[in-house]
Amino acid sequence: MNTNLNQTLELVGKEKGIDKEILVEALEAAMLTAAKKKFGLERDLEVHYNEEAGEIEIFEFRRVVEQIENPEKDILLDQARQLDPEAQPGDSLGMKLDASELGRIAAQTAKQVLIQKVREADHALVYEEYRDRKGELVTGIVRRFERGNLIVDLGRAEAVLPVREQVPRETYRAGDRIQAYVIEVLEESKGPQIVLSRTSPGLLVKLFEMEVPEIDEGIVTIEACAREPGARSKIAVASRDPDVDPVGACVGMKGARVQAVVQELRGEKIDIVPYSPEPAKFVCNALAPAEVSRVIINEDTHSMEIIVPDDQLSLGIGRKGQNVRLAAQLTGWKLDINSESRVAEMWKNAMESLGRIEGVGEMMIDTLYKYGFRSARDVMMADIEVLCEVPGIDASVAEKMQRSAARVVFDEEQALRAEAESRKQQAEAVPGGLEAAKQEFLQVRGIGEKMVEQFAQGGYFTLEQVHLEQNVVKLGEVTGLGIKKARQIKQAISQHYEEKARAAMMPEGAPTAPGGTGSEPTPEDA
Repeated sequence: MNTNLNQTLELVGKEKGIDKEILVEALEAAMLTAAKKKFGLERDLEVHYNEEAGEIEIFEFRRVVEQIENPEKDILLDQARQLDPEAQPGDSLGMKLDASELGRIAAQTAKQVLIQKVREADHALVYEEYRDRKGELVTGIVRRFERGNLIVDLGRAEAVLPVREQVPRETYRAGDRIQAYVIEVLEESKGPQIVLSRTSPGLLVKLFEMEVPEIDEGIVTIEACAREPGARSKIAVASRDPDVDPVGACVGMKGARVQAVVQELRGEKIDIVPYSPEPAKFVCNALAPAEVSRVIINEDTHSMEIIVPDDQLSLGIGRKGQNVRLAAQLTGWKLDINSESRVAEMWKNAMESLGRIEGVGEMMIDTLYKYGFRSARDVMMADIEVLCEVPGIDASVAEKMQRSAARVVFDEEQALRAEAESRKQQAEAVPGGLEAAKQEFLQVRGIGEKMVEQFAQGGYFTLEQVHLEQNVVKLGEVTGLGIKKARQIKQAISQHYEEKARAAMMPEGAPTAPGGTGSEPTPEDA
C-alpha cells in the first residue's frame, strides 16, 4: 500500500479514458470498504489519497470523553492527550491507521470494489459519449453472434444489431465491416446498450447525406423517406436553390452517388422523386414511373383515388403492391389506384344503381359519386348527417332518398336472386351437374374450394357463367372477392380457355404447355 500510486492511476486513466479524480474516488471508496471489513463496520473511518506521497491514508475518528460510552467510537481524555496535548472533551480526534494491516482478503475486496467502480465510470463515459448520437450513422466490426443478434465493436463500446433490425437478405461474418443507424442508447445496469438498425429509413437518409454534398450543405433537403428494407425505397427531395436540380444532385454523375448508396444497401432499389408542396402533384411524382390520368382528393378521410391508363395499372401498383404502398408511406396519404376502364365500370354501375333512386338526376349522381356513394345501398346505409353534407341535400330530401334507395336495393336483390336461380338451373341441367361444374372451376389457376363456394353464394355455378360476366364490379361485389381479385380470376379463366383451345388443336400425343392446377397461385399484376 506504500507504493507510489500516481503513475499507476495516470496509466489506468489514459488506457480507459477516465479522469484521475474519478479513479481516486473509486480507490478511496474501495479502501474504505476494505478498512471497514478489517477494523469493523461501527468504527468511524475515513480514507484519503495523499497525492504528494502517492499513497492511501486511513484515519479513524473518535470522540474525546471522560467516560467511555461506546468503545468503538470513544477515547478517554488521558489517552487522547497522549496523541494531542490540546485535546478537550467533545473533540473529534483523528488517528492514522496502518494500511498494511488490511491483509490479503481486505486487499482483494478493495480490488473488486475498485474494478467495479472503474467499470461503472467507464460505462458512464461511454453512455455520455453515445447518448447524443442517436440518429447518427456509425461504422463498426462484427465481433460475434448472440441468438441471432449481431454484436458490433464500435471501438470504445459494443453495440447490438437485433434480429428485428436486420435485413433478411443480408449476411455477415465475424470481422466484417458494417455501417448501421443508431436508433436507441439505453442506460442499463450492465452498461449502456447501443441499439443499431439496418432497416430504418434513417439509414437511407444518412447515407445520402454522406454521399451528396448538397444535402450536407443544406442546399438539397430530404423531405420524406419510405423503405421496404432489402427490396425498394423512395425518397422525396427538394432544393432551396432554383439552379440546383435535387434529383440530379442525388443521382450524381452517371449515377455514381446513388449507386454508392445502393451498394451499401446490398442492391436495394432506390427511387428519387421531386417533392412538391401540392399533395396531388407529390403523389403523382411518388407513383413514378406510372403515369397518372386523374386524382380525386378526399380531405375528410385524407385519401386519394388515383386513376391511371389501363396499361399503367400494373406499373402503378408495382410487384405485390410495392410501388403504391411506398408512395402512400412517402406522401402520408391513403391511396386507392384504379385503371380508367375499372373507373368506367364503376361509374356505369353507379349510374344504373343511383339513377333508380327517386328524384336523383345525372347531376346529383355525379355529386354523390364524388362524395363516395357508388350504389343505392351506399345511400341506404349512410347516416342522415353524412348525406346532408352533399350539396343540394337537406334532412327531408335525405330521408326521402333513403326510403327510395331501400326499395331500389330490394329490387336489385330480387333480380340477383332470380339470376342466381336461373344460372343454378342451367348448371344442374348439364351432364354431371353442380359437381362437374365445381371440378371445372378447380382446374383454373388460383381457384380453390373456398372460392368456388364464394362464386356459388354470388350466384355463379359454372366457369362459363363467370367467363361471360362482363360486369367485373358486380362480380367482385356479389361474390365478396373484390374488383381486383375478380378481374384477376377472369384473366385466369380466359387463359384457361385459351390453353384448352390450343391443346384441342394439337396432334394426339404431342407435349402440351404446362396447364393450371387448383393449387397454383394466380399471377398478379400487383
